[in-house]
Amino acid sequence: MSPKLVNSILVYTAAIFFASCKPSALLIKERKVDAILAAYNSNKNPGASVLVYQNDKILFQKGYGVKSAEGNDKITPTTNFRLASLTKQFTAMSVLLLVKNKKISLEDPLTKYFSSFPSYGKKIKIKHLLTHTSGLIDYEDLMPPNQVEQLHDTNCLQLMFLTDSLYFPAGTKYKYSNTGYAILALIVERVSGQSFASFLKENIFKPLDMKNTLAYEADKSVISDRAYGNTFENDTWTQTDQSLTSAVLGDGGIYTNTIDMTKWVKALWDYKLLPLAMQKEAWSRKKTENGTLINYGYGWEVEEYNNKTHPHHNGSSIGFRNHILLFPDQKLMVLLLTNRNDGTPIIEAKKIADLYLDNDANPQ
Repeated sequence: MSPKLVNSILVYTAAIFFASCKPSALLIKERKVDAILAAYNSNKNPGASVLVYQNDKILFQKGYGVKSAEGNDKITPTTNFRLASLTKQFTAMSVLLLVKNKKISLEDPLTKYFSSFPSYGKKIKIKHLLTHTSGLIDYEDLMPPNQVEQLHDTNCLQLMFLTDSLYFPAGTKYKYSNTGYAILALIVERVSGQSFASFLKENIFKPLDMKNTLAYEADKSVISDRAYGNTFENDTWTQTDQSLTSAVLGDGGIYTNTIDMTKWVKALWDYKLLPLAMQKEAWSRKKTENGTLINYGYGWEVEEYNNKTHPHHNGSSIGFRNHILLFPDQKLMVLLLTNRNDGTPIIEAKKIADLYLDNDANPQ
């Protein structure tokens, strides 16, 4: 064999070897996600669970950090987190299912379900509660200073009797309202004859096989593989899992994991729970009575990002900060759940979304 031929064979063999060692596009993205979430990656500090889901496939899933500052158990994709305000999309869905089944109407007044509600609320409708345009006073601001027991949804309603006014006339402005969603949960109970937790289980979680998802009620339910909330103070992480408002279900009481959430979003963009028109309405910006657009639909924030109008939502409570980005047209979800009262997850979630938004559905 001539030296020239031997040299050619060696060059060809080397080329094949180095090509085989080149990281795949998918692996490169995974390394980039790791870099984006480096602040959560620790063997002793609370962290995060992240999942990227596109075209009905999980493209990335990983846990970072530990479930609690008081232990060493690692977070995994099946670890269950408090959703905080990501719960609102489920509360809104509960209401919309009743609307679909003609049990209630979005135009129904609040007083239809609570006849003794103070007169200042007589013009509030269900649609105002869903879109944060009710003007109801934040229940957190009406809590007695000596409150020691956790509030429940019914307590939020009772607190409305301690005031005699709204922030503004119903339907005229937007102001984010946990009060409205606590009251929506109570309306679901009154109309369905079930507890809110039972309604969610029977009408959403069970049909979608979301076996690890629940509206948490102390002494009634158990959260498996649970992440506990934590706060960084005095140069150390301290477990801060529950506050006086953590037992309110309608505005933030659901626990779940990133895997179960893929079943939820698949049902949304496959229109399994609501017909196409209703689901798209939930994902669309609404207007005040004077025609001003607001960046909210029914249980979802709505924004423009990279020339794409899409639903999303944040969730923040003591010890937890979360964000979900949903791009229905691209069938893409980026979900980041954290068990720390620190950071702004939408920033990391958008950096991750940028890696997948304009790429082929099945990267190699």
